[in-house]
Amino acid sequence: MAKVWSSNLGYPRIGEQREWKKALEQFWNGKMTEEELLQQTKAVRLEGLKKQKERGIDLIPVGDFSLYDQVLDTSVMFGVIPKRFQALDSLTALETYFAIARGVQDAVASEMTKWFNTNYHYIVPEFHESRPSLVENRPLVFYKEAKNELGIEGKPVILGPITFIKLGKGYEEEEFPQLVEEFLPLYIEVLQELKEAGVKWVQLDEPSFSTALSEADIVQAKKVYETIAAEVPGINIMIQTYFESISSYKDIVNLPVAAIGLDFVHGDSLELLRCHGFPKNKFLAAGIIDGRNIWRRDLNDAFGLLETIAQIVGKDRIIVQPSSSLLHVPVTTKREDTLDPVVKGALAFADEKLDEVAILAKGLSSGKGSIKAEIADSVKAIAALNESKHRKQTAVQAVIAELNVERKLPFDERIVLQKEKLQLPVLPTTTIGSLPQTAEVRKQRLKWRKGEITDQEYEQYIKDEMKKWIAIQEHIGLDVLVHGEFERTDMVEYFGEKLNGFFVTKFGWVQSYGSRCVKPPIIFGNVSFEQPITVKESVYAQSLTKKKVKGMLTGPVTILNWSFVRDDISRFDVLDQIAAALRSEIEALEENGIAIIQVDEPALREGLPLKENKWKEYLDRAVRAFRIATASVENSTQIHTHMCYSDFEDIFDAISALDADVISIETSRSHGELISAFEKNTYNQEIGLGVYDIHSPRVPDIEEIKENVNRALKIIPFKQFWINPDCGLKTRQEPETIAALKNMVQAAKEIRQAQLAAQTN
Repeated sequence: MAKVWSSNLGYPRIGEQREWKKALEQFWNGKMTEEELLQQTKAVRLEGLKKQKERGIDLIPVGDFSLYDQVLDTSVMFGVIPKRFQALDSLTALETYFAIARGVQDAVASEMTKWFNTNYHYIVPEFHESRPSLVENRPLVFYKEAKNELGIEGKPVILGPITFIKLGKGYEEEEFPQLVEEFLPLYIEVLQELKEAGVKWVQLDEPSFSTALSEADIVQAKKVYETIAAEVPGINIMIQTYFESISSYKDIVNLPVAAIGLDFVHGDSLELLRCHGFPKNKFLAAGIIDGRNIWRRDLNDAFGLLETIAQIVGKDRIIVQPSSSLLHVPVTTKREDTLDPVVKGALAFADEKLDEVAILAKGLSSGKGSIKAEIADSVKAIAALNESKHRKQTAVQAVIAELNVERKLPFDERIVLQKEKLQLPVLPTTTIGSLPQTAEVRKQRLKWRKGEITDQEYEQYIKDEMKKWIAIQEHIGLDVLVHGEFERTDMVEYFGEKLNGFFVTKFGWVQSYGSRCVKPPIIFGNVSFEQPITVKESVYAQSLTKKKVKGMLTGPVTILNWSFVRDDISRFDVLDQIAAALRSEIEALEENGIAIIQVDEPALREGLPLKENKWKEYLDRAVRAFRIATASVENSTQIHTHMCYSDFEDIFDAISALDADVISIETSRSHGELISAFEKNTYNQEIGLGVYDIHSPRVPDIEEIKENVNRALKIIPFKQFWINPDCGLKTRQEPETIAALKNMVQAAKEIRQAQLAAQTN
């Protein structure tokens, strides 16, 4: 009987206790040498490989590990380095790598944006400033390391050429074939060297194949893979797609490669398989285990799906694997010793998902009877949660359906009342919400969680931080202040700790960007409001100043998209539950005198489905949820929202439909692109385009900020415009934050004076 292979697409790079993150930040802070950084991160990488080997995974990915981002790794491997960094001769290769991602004082960081519809961020390649060349065969280095250190015959993972180029910028659409032509010989060189080293399988990631492809895209895909097949025969190429079913199914599955990886968790891959079949000369790598959520798989259901696929494809041509890289889930459940046993029993993080993959591969090889006990255990664990008190059905959806979702007056009438109440200058200045969380802030929170200081002592410490920063903000001259969010670990996790239906893990970290790791809360039951969440801190901060202090909330769409969501009911039903809970919190803030309330939705665009025919339903429900949360306030209460890097043209109508009074958008790394969206679309509400990049430690000078503002004011009337940083300042150091905000306020004053002077002349 032929063995059915198991495979993995990618493994979390952060380590069980974020050892990777800690090493990176020590290096950036000058507390670790480059050699020490590479040694420590190698240990994390090898531990991940070792665990995959121990779990019986046959095709173990190598080269999926990164010190920052896999797209940036590909750029650097092929010499795609912007000129502003090429000129920094004093930097080592590694320092240049990090400079591209984070920026330095003399060079602005490259743009960062969302990886498809996930909360992972990648560094956007800039193709217009360098000619590509193979600097280092990175996959070969990692293949040799795994083989020599652990005896693993790894499967090198490389971002495929079509997707890599599509993710970049700096070229016109008609130049796409030329870029493919330039990079194709480099890919062939990499593959030839891998073949010479004895590599049997290579995974080329092409998630763009799950998006809409033009005829020209398909022509280029055929050219690429036909050329590779001709130039590098004898090496097994697996084209790996994920996050959705593939577009242009018949064209893609017939490309001349050894295997095609399909996602059977998201999209309609099974229906495509049934309708169009599958080539008899290649393997189907079936993504059966969800690589993006944390629930155990019903192995009885999964095995049934595999049997259905086997009837179409043939059992001996199936490879069992997750639906995507496990980069998007935490490492292991073994350290989660404080969870409700019923909930924990239904969880599967990366390590547990690999166990599920190996079990299913074994069952398909040896028969269902060989995994009878494992199937029974999974079914029992899932049933225990579904039948628990946490998931009992209530009348909540019927109640939510009756909630008003319209403000009492239209914006043009509300804004008159708001201006009269708030008395702000033109071009008002503010920040997005969070202020620097220093090592001392984190230390005090940890001491409190460990019981080393009392609740009262911790609360007083937070009050002292708020008092200090209210004074700093007043001294800087900001017009609208924030309380700083010193009490919050994360903008979603914090609300997950306060709302019913959520729980927060101890070690359930995932990478968001760079060394930034987040701990998404898990929505396991019905969501509801229990008691005020942010009122105490907001009211205290407002008591310290005559200026207005914004109430700060995370919006319903972002809480949904940045959480691990229960999978037994519709995500939209969960979204409505979150929105209704936040409505109660917003009403409580208003009742306590908070006149400006910001409801952040940085993840609205990232949740947009990859298939355009699914956009309308998602956007309609996202807009409705935001309005469920915000529509009940008085007309004079000003609702703000904030969004992160996105292609805003796709969602412009939805942004307007939110009916927020003020929107701020994270744009400093892609300022020109966003401004062009406002050239093509009319937006009537007030808006702040981020005027400097908070993801970089560099301090922008006044002229740089003025230039960004003046570019925007060519399109957006200055009476509609707010001046603010790109995003929250939580990850920044205090000195650089104060210096940057001082420059921002001074820039605003100078432009304000110039604009007012121009009006009077």
